[in-house]
Amino acid sequence: MIRSLTSQERLYAIRFGGIMTIAGVVVLLDRISKAWIHHHFQLGESRRVTSWFYLTFVQNTGTAFGLFQGNNRALLILAFLILGALLYGARGLSERGGFWGALGVALILGGAVGNVMDRIHYGQVIDFLDFRVWPVFNLADSAITMGTLSMMVGLLRQEPPEELL
Repeated sequence: MIRSLTSQERLYAIRFGGIMTIAGVVVLLDRISKAWIHHHFQLGESRRVTSWFYLTFVQNTGTAFGLFQGNNRALLILAFLILGALLYGARGLSERGGFWGALGVALILGGAVGNVMDRIHYGQVIDFLDFRVWPVFNLADSAITMGTLSMMVGLLRQEPPEELL
């Protein structure tokens, strides 16, 4: 016999669906932007958009800030471990962090999947957002950063369960 979901189970299902939708949108936007850069730019090419912003096509075989260059296989394994841990802890993080925690999980998940897809497909990550005062990065990196901040806000706020949606 099929039983109906409790209100708490429905809340988790809605939240999980929302997390997966947001993560999917992040992956889609990341893939589209990187494909556009890859198709319209030569490696190393930089085009000025404003006086303070450029689009610059670079490939990064390392991590943030160009650390650990040339370690794609190790970084890919590490990324899969982090993704696994994030998926395993997603429910607890979104429960304790409420809306902001769930949003953080979604953004980090989408960004991490976008960069993992690059590592699998290209053997490195495509970066193109260049503010000239910071290392070149991409939309997935931005989502990971914003997701981390969002998750921290959620965990620091500790929203009561009835305010989670």
